[in-house]
Amino acid sequence: MKVKEVMATEILKFSPTTTMNEASDLFVSSIIDSAPVIDEDNRVIGIVTKDDMLKAFMNNTIKSDSPISEVCTKDVITVCENEYIKNIDISQNTNIPVIKENGELIGMLPKLKLNKELACIKIRQSNGIKNCELTCLQLDSIIESSYDGIYITDGKANTLRINKSYEEITGLKREDMLGKNMKDLEKKGYISKSATLLVLERGKSVTIQQKYKSGRKVMISSNPIFNKKGEISLVVTNVRDVTALIELEEQLEKNKELTEKYYYELEQMRVKLLNTADIVAEDHHMLETIKLANRVSKVDTTVLILGETGVGKEEISKYIHKNSNRKNKQFLEINCGAIPHTLIEAELFGYEKGAFTGANKDGKMGLFEVADGGTLFLDEIGELPLDMQVKLLRVLQKNEITRIGGVKPIKIDVRILAATNRNLEEMVREKTFREDLYYRLNVVPIVIPPLRERKQDIMPLIKYFLSQFNKKYGLNDYFDSNVLKCFYEYNWPGNVRELKNIVERLVIISDKEKITLQDLPSKYLSSYSGVEISSQDDIIPLKEGVERLEQRLIKKSFDKYGNVRDAAKALCIDPSTFVRKRKRYSEKYKQKQ
Repeated sequence: MKVKEVMATEILKFSPTTTMNEASDLFVSSIIDSAPVIDEDNRVIGIVTKDDMLKAFMNNTIKSDSPISEVCTKDVITVCENEYIKNIDISQNTNIPVIKENGELIGMLPKLKLNKELACIKIRQSNGIKNCELTCLQLDSIIESSYDGIYITDGKANTLRINKSYEEITGLKREDMLGKNMKDLEKKGYISKSATLLVLERGKSVTIQQKYKSGRKVMISSNPIFNKKGEISLVVTNVRDVTALIELEEQLEKNKELTEKYYYELEQMRVKLLNTADIVAEDHHMLETIKLANRVSKVDTTVLILGETGVGKEEISKYIHKNSNRKNKQFLEINCGAIPHTLIEAELFGYEKGAFTGANKDGKMGLFEVADGGTLFLDEIGELPLDMQVKLLRVLQKNEITRIGGVKPIKIDVRILAATNRNLEEMVREKTFREDLYYRLNVVPIVIPPLRERKQDIMPLIKYFLSQFNKKYGLNDYFDSNVLKCFYEYNWPGNVRELKNIVERLVIISDKEKITLQDLPSKYLSSYSGVEISSQDDIIPLKEGVERLEQRLIKKSFDKYGNVRDAAKALCIDPSTFVRKRKRYSEKYKQKQ
């Protein structure tokens, strides 16, 4: 098949003098993510992508009225209209300009269409058709390099292939879906509506819009591939994330000050009000922690919440606010490690009109002002830069802030709750955290114990999360008693967050209501007492006894160090040997349960 048979003739193209604003408007109004730049003779002199423009705006290296030629890529791969598809270089990540013999631009070869055609060549090769040079490795590279998500099923809707972009866009995992039928996946709630099934029902291409649990809005186009008998042998689905188009428009309207991700996170923090979830606690260690939190909530003092990642520091902070005299005011949360150091001062303290280039013309309130009268939760306080630690100390001492570019102090009434999973005392000794700020924050420390130290909370938490996810996904799953025993014996390095994630994962991937040991990942099975060597006087083969002892040492080492490299080093073996043995023993003793 030649290029001219599949190229697009209605295309978006720019002249070298097209301005950045003009190009942005055209991009936003179309689904095209790249376009050629042509001279007066309709010859390609460059190509520009949405990413090129966004980066230029973000870095403040270009003005809105600058010509597009200043950001376009000059080194462009073009292809002749009479070139065969199978001979095209697929290294270029943009749509490919198509030219005549004399070099004149006549169309564009969409990257997605090229990928599909090359996939068809591979399919023909697998059916025994000669003169097909595409290898399996090349096909995998094509599919994986696609910016769009690709999902391929056979004529009976059984899943054959999924690329990485599909996982990133939808939040779904290919290992949970490969080999599964689309009817079952739709029934289980992985997807709300299958375009593939609509294609098989109607016998023609289908395009629908959908929103996934990841929050992304996508355009889904499913196209049938027919065999010689006129039957549908494959359905190829393209999933395009159109959320980026909306975000690009928002960025342009706001002078391109922030990246899309940072903008979304910050805006959420500004409007976020308290929505405290129930705290599940039956273990006496956690009950004592909650009692302390309840006592300090009644007084207006600074609280430092300490604990490992995933133990529930945010929930305790919400609990304190909910039970305080500020409960009807704002509760704002800010992750000190998530905001770039160059922007954190502006976000916390705000700035005056004209304080710096690109600033909002009317100035901007900081989060301290927004939270006035309420509570400000500073998560990951240990990540705060030293210069900002000084400014935070002044807030705690004088209850006032000064905007960037301002000279007049602004009085505020904000309660500060701080949290970290780092050792602040050690940071003070290392001069990476100010000693005076540490003592200002550490008025009332609350240490949340890790899940492994409050075992009595494991079963109530499992029950709570299982009920949540059964209701969310319309299921009635439950755990086998051996699974509950595994969970009770497990070390839980990720604490409550890890427990919640594994419960949701098992509810989603299990194809039956009863979740058994066979459904668990191997790392949870390694803690199960069924692999222990008997303490009785039973005689077992020496080889089996050695293997069981080796398995216990591998488990113990990994539980202690939490990663393969250090665990293998402690046992004086190579990491590759550690991984191989750990996998073998996990599978072997899992089968014996």
